[in-house]
Amino acid sequence: MSEQQINGGALLVQALQSNQVDTVYCVPGESYLPVLDALYEHPGMKTIVSKHEGAASNMADAYGKLTGRPGIVFVTRGPGATHASNGVHTAMQDSTPMILFIGQVGSDVKEREAFQEINYRSMFGDVAKWATEIDSIERIPEIVNRAFSVAMSGRKGPVVIGLPEDVLFGMTQALPALAPAKTVEAAPCALALQALQEELQQARRPLVVVGGTGWTEQASADLQRFVQAHQLPVAAGFRRQDILDNRDPHYVGQLGLGISPALAETVQQADLLIVVGSRLSEVTSGAYALIRSPRPAQRLVHAHADAQELNRVFQCDVPVQAGVAAMAQALARLPVPGQIAGRETWLQEARKNYEQHNTPLPRQPQQTGVSLAHVMGYLNQHLPEDAILTNGAGNYTVWLHRFYQYKKLATELAPTNGAMGYGLPAAIAAKLHAPERTVVCFAGDGCFLMYPQELATAKQFGANVIVIVVNNGMYGTIRMHQEREFPGRVSATDLEGPDFVLLAQAFGAHGERVETDDAFAPAFERAMASGKPALIELRTDPAQIGPQARLAA
Repeated sequence: MSEQQINGGALLVQALQSNQVDTVYCVPGESYLPVLDALYEHPGMKTIVSKHEGAASNMADAYGKLTGRPGIVFVTRGPGATHASNGVHTAMQDSTPMILFIGQVGSDVKEREAFQEINYRSMFGDVAKWATEIDSIERIPEIVNRAFSVAMSGRKGPVVIGLPEDVLFGMTQALPALAPAKTVEAAPCALALQALQEELQQARRPLVVVGGTGWTEQASADLQRFVQAHQLPVAAGFRRQDILDNRDPHYVGQLGLGISPALAETVQQADLLIVVGSRLSEVTSGAYALIRSPRPAQRLVHAHADAQELNRVFQCDVPVQAGVAAMAQALARLPVPGQIAGRETWLQEARKNYEQHNTPLPRQPQQTGVSLAHVMGYLNQHLPEDAILTNGAGNYTVWLHRFYQYKKLATELAPTNGAMGYGLPAAIAAKLHAPERTVVCFAGDGCFLMYPQELATAKQFGANVIVIVVNNGMYGTIRMHQEREFPGRVSATDLEGPDFVLLAQAFGAHGERVETDDAFAPAFERAMASGKPALIELRTDPAQIGPQARLAA
């Protein structure tokens, strides 16, 4: 009796199954047909077909953020790969686990610039943690397991794997499935914790900064115990606001775009920064000036899962190689020193400043249309605590990040690399992963128009998300910079969009337009009750470029 034969596509899906993959995102392509055929045999592995490869990779990034497991994407070669690179860049800068599989030309025609050929090792070499191709069918399980380990260990991130046609169509005898890949997380050593404790005992104005990925509910609870015991204020890195409940009296705001002047002053006055998980990116660090590179003015304890991130941009006084879960657990167990003079006042002042800055503002006297501050005030009061909010890039996000209070972990999906169009694909992935939760996407008119066709994906797969399109008729962020640098010379920033309500309805979604504050609440309630994907277009004042700034200023 002959050995059972299996093709490369089936072997690959078997390797995914052994690593507990429950969802794949894709745009189908002939370059990986054996994989599509193998997925037919695994109905328990959901196959979500997006309408654009960029959207598929953004969905995978959102899945990785929510679960801590790699989001899995399949795209075809050439144009499919270039489209999908958007999400790979997001996953790299955001430290999100992802594995992108790309069809590739046959091995016998490589380096001839065959149809849609790209060298993926070169293309993604600086954008992914690891970029490779599988050159032998027998090595598929090995490479897939290594990809999971690389994506999830240390600083999490994306892996890109090319799949030559001959490897996918080739036949081999069935191989025993490998055990699921095991990940590695560093823990803080005793010497580092002792040094951290000495720094903490000497500091009068310490500030904790949290960010990065790998946070769990237990890690967030450990963080909360640590800051309560030691009376420490906590600032979130850019778009990492859901790590600690924003209602907690120790939370003092976000280090990011639209930072509170008072919080910036708090950072400057701090004599110790305890940074857990964050890379202290350009935005979080205030262009490397609020927290200076290479030598910060403050004493710096920097804990990060990847040793290569420590002392790379900022010289640390205490570098600690540790994942966030292990670090938070260690922090929660630190002995509590006696009362340190001034600590309580330092914390209370920082929290008071946060509450003043982050309370939704009344309408500006000249403002027309819908007030985003009013919208955020309503959502704060009426959304469930576990509601997931997503967004892309644009000035509209300043209202969201300033006035909305994130109450639970894994409720904020936002790209730290500032990628437009992220919100809708991320919202769809979130709703499909957690259908019982309310999912709201925020997008500017320009941001939404990057991937509007994904409303069809939402309708097809039953992802009843609510999309709030903030329509001010322009690329607002660029226009703001344009007016600052070249006042009165408007060039390439006007935006004439479609009728968003009719567009939503054409995709089978519920659609409404809101032009006044009073009309928002009933429109949102109707969207929630519609039983289908919904879009609410907000007509806003184009001159209101920020919560307190008019364009003319």
